[in-house]
Order: sequence, then C-alpha cells, then structure tokens
Amino acid sequence: MKRLIALTISVAFSAIAGSATAQDPRLGATPGSTGMAMDEAGWRRVAPENLLLIDTSKGRIILELTPEAAPLHVERIRLLSRLGVYDGLVWHRVIDWFMAQTGDPLGTGEGQSAWPDLIGEFTFRRGTDLPFAPVAAPTGAVLGFMNSLPVQTQPDGLMSGTSDGKVHAWGLYCPGVAGMARDEDPDTANSQFFIMRQAYPSLDKRYTIWGMTLEGLDVVRALKAGTDPSGVVTEPDRMIRARVVADLPEAERPVVHVMRADNPAFGGMVSQMRADRGADFSICDLSLPVQVSPPPPPAPPPA
Repeated sequence: MKRLIALTISVAFSAIAGSATAQDPRLGATPGSTGMAMDEAGWRRVAPENLLLIDTSKGRIILELTPEAAPLHVERIRLLSRLGVYDGLVWHRVIDWFMAQTGDPLGTGEGQSAWPDLIGEFTFRRGTDLPFAPVAAPTGAVLGFMNSLPVQTQPDGLMSGTSDGKVHAWGLYCPGVAGMARDEDPDTANSQFFIMRQAYPSLDKRYTIWGMTLEGLDVVRALKAGTDPSGVVTEPDRMIRARVVADLPEAERPVVHVMRADNPAFGGMVSQMRADRGADFSICDLSLPVQVSPPPPPAPPPA
C-alpha cells in the first residue's frame, strides 16, 4: 500500500486541531492569486512545461513543478498526466490538518501505474546556478525559496569546500507542497501523490517533493475528508483531469506570474510577518503572491 508513514501521528494532531476554523492563524500561508499591481521586473513567469493544472470536482488546482529538486518524479508526473492516467481518479485518502492523497488507478491506496517505482529524491544539491532567494538564516542553515518552493539549505559559504561546488538542500512540507506517497521502502514512489492541507515538517527529507500549489489551496482544503482515522474517504471527490499547460492549445493556457522572493515588496511582507509572529515565525507562514491571467475557468461537472 502506498501510504504516508507519519499517518498515525497526523491523526492525533487532527483530533487536537479539528475544531479550528479556516481563518485560524495556525493554518499558515495560503498560496493563491492576488490583486496587487504587477511590476514585470519583480515577477517571474512560470514556464508552461512546469505548470500542472488539476481540475477536480471541487475546482481547479494550479501547481508549479520543481524539476530542480526532483527531476525523476517531475518527469513521472508529466508522463502520467500526458497519458491521462490521472483522469477520473479519486482523492482516496484525505485527512484534515494534514494532506489529500490521490493518483491510485484502483482508488484504494493499493494500486500504482504500470511504470517502475522511482528512486527517492528527498534532497538535492544546490549550486549558485539555481534560483534561490534566502529569507531567514537560523544558525547553520538558510531558509528561502527556490522559485515558489520553500527550501532549507546549507549556507553558500560551504560551497567552496565541496567537490561539486554545491551544498545540501531540501524542500519543506508547507501548505500547498506536493509530494509522492510511498511504502516503507524509500524507493517505492510510483503514481500516488499528495498535496499538503497544512504544514507538516516531520515529512521533510522523507518523502519526495515535486511541486508547489500556486492557486487552489482552498480547493485542496475543500476536498472531502475521511472520517475514519486512516483518512479513507467514502464517496470521495475526483480529479477530473490533470494536464501540463504546455500541452494545451494556446487559447486555453493560463499565464501565471509569481512574485520573485528577492522582490523588495516581498521583503516587506517577510519583515511584517516576522514582527507579527515573533518567535513563532516560520517560512510556512509565507506565501509568494501569484497572478493568473486569464482567470482559470470553473472545472466541468463530474461525469
């Protein structure tokens, strides 16, 4: 069964936090579109090849793929989306205050695609060639964004002492981050994946991260959750279809811009969040503003 090993821990947390509302500040940042004015110099247009649209029975989710962090898993997500493998599959395991899981052709948590399992890509090597912008520097580490993905990494100063001129880095399981489900063997990810409804740092460096939600975290949080402690859902919501934007006709492609993390406007947001949160400040409190044009159309009704 492709599952999350930390599942039982999450159920206990859910029982404590289940009465919180969607406005509870513990929910963390909420990725999504913003109405602020856009200065092209301070924003980054996401390449269509790295944009994934998932239309669900609750609405549309737009994710940015992160091949810099997990090239094998990104290629698998692209392949299965292009072949229509994900179309019509259910969100078979959804746990409030944790994550929503899908991608099983059987819809039970026991299935996978016909392609071989993947080697875990839990960390990656970061060089000066990667688009990384720091926002915090706790002792011995740096926190920041690689494009839209929240990342923890070793400081740049260590690059001169490594054989490849790079340092260790990994994605962080903040709200909206997309990861691959697997069995206890670390090299068993295949087709099942999950999207975080809330932050869950105990998953860091244990499950491969392949993307970040740019728009539609509200949709992820609206997916029907299971009432059983395992999170298995009765009459679950569905993925209607998943498509790489580069494969769509030009007229159907949304244009997505994300504010650059080195934009002074975002620096101001970071400073304000630090002031508001104090010692409780976390990179998961932050979310890069997103502009989607044209607005994504409503998802078609389920078949």
